[in-house]
Parts: sequence; structure tokens; C-alpha cells
Amino acid sequence: MIKIILIAVFLMIIASLGSALYHLVKYKEGASSTKTVRALTFRIGLSVLLFVVVCILLATGIIKPHGIGSRMHSQGASIPGALK
Repeated sequence: MIKIILIAVFLMIIASLGSALYHLVKYKEGASSTKTVRALTFRIGLSVLLFVVVCILLATGIIKPHGIGSRMHSQGASIPGALK
């Protein structure tokens, strides 16, 4: 459920970026700059919110990292030459 919400917010960020691009290209006059700035401001706000929420979810253990980096980090003491 949490992953679906995070993906939905990410898609909203992409849609906002597309909206800003549309207003920037379609309308060349001054009225479009207000819409472009509003869309980009909304995108920045969503990006910051997404970053903070992901950090909180990682810190509380609700979501756990997986992949190459997490395996290397958990085995750091057993790798010869690894920094301690």
C-alpha cells in the first residue's frame, strides 16, 4: 500500500513537470509564466515531501532497502579491505 502511494506521488511530480513544460512551450506570453512557476513550485513541494516521507519510512523501518548496496553494507565487516 505504501509503495503504491509513493509511486502515485512520483507520477504526480512527473505530471506537474509535464504541465510546466506544456505551459512554457504552448504560451509564450506573460500569463503562461505564472502557470509555469505554479506548476514548478508544486513539483518542488511534492519532491521535498516525497523525500521527507521516504526518509521517515526508512528510519522507522516500515520500508527496508534491498539490493546491492544494502547487502554490501550489512556484510561490511566480512569483506577484506573494507573500511571499518
